Amino acid sequence: MKSALKSGLLALAAVALPAVASAHPAIGEAAGFSHGFAHPMSGLDHILAMVMVGVFAFQLGSRATWLVPTTFVLVMALGGTLGIAGINVPFVETGIALSVVVLGAIVALHVKAPLAAALGIIGLFAVFHGHAHGAEMPENAAAAGYAAGFMVATALLHVAGLALGYLIGRAGERQGLFVTRTAGGIATIAGVGILTGLI
Repeated sequence: MKSALKSGLLALAAVALPAVASAHPAIGEAAGFSHGFAHPMSGLDHILAMVMVGVFAFQLGSRATWLVPTTFVLVMALGGTLGIAGINVPFVETGIALSVVVLGAIVALHVKAPLAAALGIIGLFAVFHGHAHGAEMPENAAAAGYAAGFMVATALLHVAGLALGYLIGRAGERQGLFVTRTAGGIATIAGVGILTGLI
C-alpha cells in the first residue's frame, strides 16, 4: 500500500510540475497562477470534495490510488477550459454540492466501486468543479497560469486526502472505520447544507 501511495504522489507531481513551470516565466502568468491556486482553497465545497477524492482513492487502493486523483485533475482541466471559454455547462453549482454529498457518502460507507465506475463518477464531478474554476477566472489573469494554479491546488488537496486515508488506515480497523465514517458523514452533511443553501 505504501508503494501505491508513493506512486500516486509521483503521478500527481508529474501532472503538477509542468503546470508550475508554465506559470513562472511572466508576471501575468504568475498572477494568474496565484489566483488559480487560491480558488479551490477558498470554498468549503471544493476543499471537502477534493479531500474526499483522495480518501476514496486510498480506500480503493492499487492503481486507483493514483488513477482517481490524476483523472480528476485532467478532466477538471477540461471543465476549466470550457468555463474559461464561456461555454455553458448546466447545473454546475448543484453538481458541485452533489459531489460533496456523494463522495462523502462513498467514503463513509467504504464503497469498493469498480475502477471504471469510480473514474466515471470522479470524471463527472471534475467537469463541474473545473467549469466553476474556469468561469470565475479574473479578467486580468493569464489563462494558462490560472489553470495551472487550480490544477496544482487540487492535486495538493488530493494528496491531503491520500495522507488522511493512510493515517486512518494506521489507526487500526475498528478506529479507522469510525474515523472514516465520521469524516465521510461530516462531508455528506456539509454537502447537504451547501445543496440546500444552509451553508
